[in-house]
Amino acid sequence: MIHVHHLENSRSQRVLWCLEELGVDYELVTYRRDPETMLAPASLKDVHPLGKAPVITDEGRDGRAVAESGAILEYLVERFDEAGKLVPPAGSDAREDYRFWLHHAEGSAMPPLVMRLVFSRLDKPPVPVLMRPLGRQFAKGVERRFLGPRLRELAGFWNDALAESPWFAGEHFSAADIQMSFPILALESRGGLAKLPNLANFLVRCREREAYRRAVERGGEFSVV
Repeated sequence: MIHVHHLENSRSQRVLWCLEELGVDYELVTYRRDPETMLAPASLKDVHPLGKAPVITDEGRDGRAVAESGAILEYLVERFDEAGKLVPPAGSDAREDYRFWLHHAEGSAMPPLVMRLVFSRLDKPPVPVLMRPLGRQFAKGVERRFLGPRLRELAGFWNDALAESPWFAGEHFSAADIQMSFPILALESRGGLAKLPNLANFLVRCREREAYRRAVERGGEFSVV
């Protein structure tokens, strides 16, 4: 049995989706964020020293804990996907694309999106009231000079990648699409897909998948904090 230590409104929702695609039984252990800080509870450190989600524990491997979303998806595919449902054939061009996108999602895509989220909170509690106007101006400067241009460049790159095929690794859905869904959902949450039709259509295809819908039923909507 796989236990998914699932933090609400987090990247761990992709793990649920992967498990649903693979048809693997799992138990959901849900953690709530601190309403003021929006951070994970300290109890997650009992599962993994970093105290962050996503984390899974595998009873079939003596309770082994696996952290980091990309590593978890690779672990689940290697452990349960004997038919190669979520990974292209070894040695194929699609397999190389799959590997790139699986790691690009967290290595290049999410850092500026997380920075945008952090800076957007500089004029909100727990920032002291007198510091909020300064935080707001600082955030605007960072957005204008760095985050905005960088995210437009990235989003254009993703949109172009889907110009010739429906999925990031080609004609067939893979775990790379599960992994890339989160940064694209983060863009969508801020209205950033209006001029990126390939990304908007990608999310439509994702939401049409039965496994995606089951994951939402189990873990809640794929919203971005």
